[in-house]
Amino acid sequence: MPKKVVISGYYGFDNFGDDAILSVLCDKLKSLNSDITVISANPSKTSADYGVKAVKNFDIKSVLRAISASDILVSGGGSLLQDVTSLKSLLYYSFVISCALFFEKDVIVFAQGIGPLKRKISQKIVKSVLSRVRYVSVRDKKSYELLQSWGINAVQVNDPVYNIKISDVPKNFAVGIQLRAFSSVNEKFLNELADNILKHFSNRKIELFVFQEALDKEICLHFENILKNKCPDVDTKVIYYKNRTETFKRIAQLDCMIAMRFHAVIAALKAGVKTAGINYDIKVEKLAEEASIPLISLESDNNSYDELFYKLKSLNSSKLKDFASSKHLDWSGIEKLFITSH
Repeated sequence: MPKKVVISGYYGFDNFGDDAILSVLCDKLKSLNSDITVISANPSKTSADYGVKAVKNFDIKSVLRAISASDILVSGGGSLLQDVTSLKSLLYYSFVISCALFFEKDVIVFAQGIGPLKRKISQKIVKSVLSRVRYVSVRDKKSYELLQSWGINAVQVNDPVYNIKISDVPKNFAVGIQLRAFSSVNEKFLNELADNILKHFSNRKIELFVFQEALDKEICLHFENILKNKCPDVDTKVIYYKNRTETFKRIAQLDCMIAMRFHAVIAALKAGVKTAGINYDIKVEKLAEEASIPLISLESDNNSYDELFYKLKSLNSSKLKDFASSKHLDWSGIEKLFITSH
């Protein structure tokens, strides 16, 4: 008999990274003979894209019905249990887990980043919920250490997007830029970044990647205008595919990538693209340190662009691919749970 699995996460919002995680998770769960239902902001699209059932995220009756009929709830991946985006978001994902626990279902917390948790009430909620689930995996050391300090057993795993296969494609030698809206991204930073891209990559095509239309498109178009105002002849293109495979393929064609989003950095590393991160989030800083790639600071005065771009151009593509290949997600804990799940 197939296991009935409900997946809860930031799905149906056309976010490249979360959608890539969901594709990896669905492929694995299907290989374990699962009947999958995804809780999504856009159920019809999610159902069509992944070949699964889906229910609307705020249709509470449908969510409860799906959970009560399931064997296992998978919460994740991504950063669901944090209160920086909003307390409401944390309460919602905690509520979904609590419902599964109430219905006595097995709960898997999958490859999540826990926190930041700035409020004491948030810490209490997350600690209470996670202390009662059957299997917790986290994607970074900081989350692992936090849960250990709470006496919660967790396994540290690599991000699921490392498991996506990217085919080798001919290079177009363009330079990719991936930006997202963020409070620290100001005009001074954007202008200095543009000046140095034009200085170090003159006569190169510049491709600006939108990973989530709601947060990325406006700033990418704005940055394109900054580049063109400084150099009217610069060849630019804003890239936005709703198809993940096309996005990965386009990134793989690049020579260099300068990216804010965590999964943009991972996608580039997997393709052996020379990559620099932008430090809007601690997870990007840690990844840059691990992969030995340059990191651009949003605090403009902290950047030595000549040194950063020299290091970027000097990166070894094969070593970047080898790094990404070494980070595959270990599924053994989840596989064991599927065997023993009641």
